[in-house]
Amino acid sequence: MDKLIAAAGRLGRHGGRDAALILIAYRHGLRVRELVALRWDQIDLRAGLLHVSRLKGGVPSTHPLRGPELRALRRLRRRYSSSAAYVFTTERGGPLTDSGVRKIVARAGAAGLLPFPVHPHMLRHATGYKLANDGQDTRAIQHYLGHKNIVHTTRYTNLAPDRFKTFWRD
Repeated sequence: MDKLIAAAGRLGRHGGRDAALILIAYRHGLRVRELVALRWDQIDLRAGLLHVSRLKGGVPSTHPLRGPELRALRRLRRRYSSSAAYVFTTERGGPLTDSGVRKIVARAGAAGLLPFPVHPHMLRHATGYKLANDGQDTRAIQHYLGHKNIVHTTRYTNLAPDRFKTFWRD
């Protein structure tokens, strides 16, 4: 992910926006539609909170924002129009489209010399696998990603290499 974010940051005059977009999508497991619909009124920079509205019947939640995310969002707020309703906007101030996000992520993947094509939904899956591999509870991952049914979350924990590591201590 670091390689992808760094590559996005080096691309053109919107590199900062694109790097922030990938970081936020990844850290919060956002779908493309959730990402392009993200509004400044869902973000509390002082309290460090992101109010996530989920699509596809998902469960909304509130996520903490950490240092890298807060810095990236503050830079975006200063750089782009403070009157913009949406976080990730085009040059004209409107929200990015799904297609625009797909192109940003694909370009960053190519610029980062990743050996496979990258698309935005991979970021959401990467979130699930990262949290599972870090040993996070399956129910917590379910709520973090907004899954109504835990079956959609278990794909991430089924492959966690250390999932039985702490079962017995000799």
